[in-house]
Amino acid sequence: MNLNRTLSFLLAIISTATYAQNSNNLQTYPKLAGYVGILHPIATFSSAGTESNFNHYYAVGMPTGINIWKSSKIGFSAEFVPTIRVENGTSKMSNFLFHPGVLVALGNGFTFAGRAAFETSGRYGLTPVLNKTVIKGKSTNMFAALPLPIRFGNDRPATLGIGFQFGISF
Repeated sequence: MNLNRTLSFLLAIISTATYAQNSNNLQTYPKLAGYVGILHPIATFSSAGTESNFNHYYAVGMPTGINIWKSSKIGFSAEFVPTIRVENGTSKMSNFLFHPGVLVALGNGFTFAGRAAFETSGRYGLTPVLNKTVIKGKSTNMFAALPLPIRFGNDRPATLGIGFQFGISF
């Protein structure tokens, strides 16, 4: 296949829209959505013990992401999360997380996100997330989410955490 045919083929694929009909309106897929939020880690459990936020330090994440819905049921998400840690009167960016994953619409405003996790701290793992749209608007939605990070690596014991996230999608 020559270069012109290849470019024409790719342009045709990119410009072709797939439509899904529902009773109220016409949805076009793929559908792109962005979001921003605030993440509060609550606790982390490991064989070394339990570590809780708000005890000797305060950590907060600021997730920003892009969701690409292939259909009304399944999509892809890429999330980026810088984390700030405040401890002993000083604050710093302590970690940056790249969080790609799959989205599955569960109905009634619930979505499951199955994410891979790659941290600048040297840790890696998985994060299952249960997300719920709590306020649905015309062009924005408010959501709450419950992430359960599972982490390995960097010569530390495996951990399971729990957090609370809320934000706005647009």
